[in-house]
Amino acid sequence: MRSVIAGILLCLLVPSSAWAGGQLDGIRLSSHEGKTRVVLDVSRQAAPKLMSLRNPNRLVIDLPGFSLASNAKIAGGKGVVKSVRTAPQANGDLRVVLDLTETAKASESRLSPGGDYGHRLLFDLSTSSERTARKTMTEATGAGRDVVVAIDAGHGGKDPGASGRHGTREKDVVLAIARKLARRVNDQPGMKAVLTRDGDIFLNLRDRMVRARNHGADLFISIHADAVDSAQPRGASVYVVSDKGASNEAARLLAERENAADLRGGVNLGEQEDMVAFALLDMYRDLTETGAVKAGEEVLQELGGIGKLHRSSIQQAGFVVLKSPDVPSILVETAFISNPTDEKNLRSSAHQQKVADAILKGVVNYFNKTPPEGTLLAQKGPQKVRGPAGGPQEHVIARGDTLSGIAYRYNVSLRNLRSANGLRNDRIRVGQVLRIPSS
Repeated sequence: MRSVIAGILLCLLVPSSAWAGGQLDGIRLSSHEGKTRVVLDVSRQAAPKLMSLRNPNRLVIDLPGFSLASNAKIAGGKGVVKSVRTAPQANGDLRVVLDLTETAKASESRLSPGGDYGHRLLFDLSTSSERTARKTMTEATGAGRDVVVAIDAGHGGKDPGASGRHGTREKDVVLAIARKLARRVNDQPGMKAVLTRDGDIFLNLRDRMVRARNHGADLFISIHADAVDSAQPRGASVYVVSDKGASNEAARLLAERENAADLRGGVNLGEQEDMVAFALLDMYRDLTETGAVKAGEEVLQELGGIGKLHRSSIQQAGFVVLKSPDVPSILVETAFISNPTDEKNLRSSAHQQKVADAILKGVVNYFNKTPPEGTLLAQKGPQKVRGPAGGPQEHVIARGDTLSGIAYRYNVSLRNLRSANGLRNDRIRVGQVLRIPSS
């Protein structure tokens, strides 16, 4: 299930006027080991719209409010790109057309000014022949792929999210937690993290889903901080999509299937009859919702071990970011930023790390029980959580934990466990972090 939906319009909902005066200064191409990278040098941040077309194969990039600089340098063909064309549109957009030698899927990223370069838009093109070669090599070597966890820091840019009484902004603290979680995921053998945003930028809600799918995500986690008018409520909650929300998204995809390519399982909706396409989406949705609930329960249990839970069971809601029919998705409300105690915790880097570690443990527990087919985790079997950068493992005490039980779980002696943590007896407390010595 690693194919992506191509041909869906990637549009950040920013008015064209907000980007007026932008210029495209040049287009550069590079090709290496079968991969083609397209770099657009732009004078300022841009909100591109991306569209794939066939017969002939093209990738269309629209830049709202942009024009072509008089001295722009446009590259010729390279790799999968045969040629590059540009043209102004009647609505004020600048259109860039990449003529392709074969169908290709594009992953987009954006770079801020650095070194000798200004703002840049990067598009990495992946072709079906390249993916087939990769699959063949994987089968030949027997190497499993990494599990991919998409981590979405809520809000960002012009959308600050909720604010605490002391000025704490939701968009800042959830990005800090997301980054910490990504580092911890990447510490785990056979796991890889991707961030939907790694800076203070605004993203359209549906674009967050698309980015996760384009990275072949096996799990999508959206991180937020709750807020209400009252200062009393506090604690964490975990949400999955409601039945109505999931059904609406499936219906939307079904309606757009003429312009949509693959689901992650490699099924092209545009090639199916109505009844078959509906059945396929329904099957994907059922599997995805089941996975989301299982992952959410594991994460919620671990969060309960480090602090108060606002809801002790999985909640359902129609959040847009949870509606992907083929990627299990959960939304974590880490705390109430409107509560003084929770706000203080959210501002603490140490507490942010505890939250990240708890989410990680829930994710590892989930994949240990249901490893995706073809992954390294499926080949190796259940894995223990590894400490930062391959360092010592850690365990956050949860309700019901005993020191002897923890020693048994990590295959270490009770004596070594006490010694590694300076313990004189077996008394432990919920939320306490234990260092797990080498077995």
